[in-house]
Amino acid sequence: MILRDDCAAMDENDELCSLRGEFCFNEREIYLDGNSLGPLCEASSRRVREVVSEEWAKGLVRSWNTAGWMLEPTRLGDKIAPLIGAEPGEVVVADTLTFLLAKLIGGTLALRPDRHVIITDEANFHSDLYIVEAMAQRAGRPMTVKTIERATLDEHLDDDVALVMLTHVDFRTGEMLDMKGITKKAHDSGALMLWDLAHSTGAVPIDVSGCDVDFAAGCTYKYLNAGPGSPGFAYIRRNWQGVIENPLPGWLGHARPFDFERTYEPAEGMQAFVTSSPSIIALASLDGALEVFAQASMSQIRRKSLALTDLFMALVEDRLPGVFEIVTPRAHDKRGSQVALRHDDGYGIIQALIERGVIGDFRDPDICRFGFTPLYLRFVDVYDAVERMVEVFNSAMHLDPRYRVRNPVT
Repeated sequence: MILRDDCAAMDENDELCSLRGEFCFNEREIYLDGNSLGPLCEASSRRVREVVSEEWAKGLVRSWNTAGWMLEPTRLGDKIAPLIGAEPGEVVVADTLTFLLAKLIGGTLALRPDRHVIITDEANFHSDLYIVEAMAQRAGRPMTVKTIERATLDEHLDDDVALVMLTHVDFRTGEMLDMKGITKKAHDSGALMLWDLAHSTGAVPIDVSGCDVDFAAGCTYKYLNAGPGSPGFAYIRRNWQGVIENPLPGWLGHARPFDFERTYEPAEGMQAFVTSSPSIIALASLDGALEVFAQASMSQIRRKSLALTDLFMALVEDRLPGVFEIVTPRAHDKRGSQVALRHDDGYGIIQALIERGVIGDFRDPDICRFGFTPLYLRFVDVYDAVERMVEVFNSAMHLDPRYRVRNPVT
C-alpha cells in the first residue's frame, strides 16, 4: 500500500521541486488539467507587464524596431526548437495550431501533385479532421481523405498517398505513437509526414530531426503554459524550406514587407510562413513561459512525468479497485503525460472532483482525463487527488442530478 508519507518522500527527492514556485496557484486546488490549459507562471506575468507598460505604452510603434517585435516569431521559434528536437531556424511561432496545419497541409499537397490521398486517424482531434477535409477540397485536384484506424496504417500506404497526418499523443487516451517508425513507413511509400504535437510538446521528449520528420505543428497553451489562445508553432525541416510554399501568404512573410510590392516574394527560411502581424502580447506570455523550461531538461521532465502517472494509476487501482478502466497505455514508450479513466458517469465524476478542488476534464463519450505536468505537480498532489476521488464515490456525489446538464466546456 502506498502511503502519503511515501509520496512526501518522493517530493523531497524531486529534482524539479523548486520550479513549482514559478507558478501561480490556489493552494487548495490540485490542478490536473495542464494538458488542456497550463497555469500562469510569474515570468509570463512579468513579461506581459513589460510589453504593455513599457514597450507598447512608451515605445508605441517604434517598438517594432527598438523592442525587436518583428523578430519575435522566429526568435521564439528558436526557443521552442530544443523542446522538439529541431535545429535553430526550423520553427516559427505564428497564428494558431489549426491555421498552421492548414498552411502545412496546403503546402505539402503541392509537393506531391501526382498523388491523391491523405491519410489521417479516425481518432484524431476534430479540428485536425475538419481542416484536412477542407484543405483537400481546395487542393486544385481531386483528393481523398482516408480516416483510418491507425493500427491499420500499413494496409493503406501506397504510391497514391501524398500525406500522412497524425497526432503524436492521442488527446483522449494519452497513447503516444511511434514517431520514428511511422515516419519511416510514410517515407518508404513516398508520402510526406505531418505531425500534430499539441499533446506532446513540453510533456515528452521529441526528436523531429532524429525521426526525419518533414513537418509538424503544435500549440503553446497546454504543457508550455503560454496562456489561453496563445499562438501555435510550425516546424519545417530545413531541406523543405524554400521548397514548400505558404498557401496563405501575407505581407510579413514577404522578403521585403515594407517595400509594399504588389507581387509576393517569400522571405527566406521560416519567416515565409508568417502571414500577418503577430500578437505581441501573446508572444510575450510565451516568452516568459519558456523561461521556466530553460531551467529543466526534457529528460528530467519525462522521468517525473512517468513517475507521476505510474503513481496515479497504482493509487486508483489500489483505492478504487474495479471502478475505472484505465485506457492509457501502461508501457512507458507508449504513454504521454496524461491518464484517461473510462467510466459511464465520467462527466459527473469530473464535476464532483472540481467541486472538491481537483481540476480535470471530461471527453466524450466516457473519459475522465487527468494531465500530469512535472514542472509544478507534486507527488502528494497525486495522492490527495485520489483520496478526494474516493470521497466522491463513497458519498455518491458524482450522481447528483446537477451533473446531467453539461457545461459548454467540459
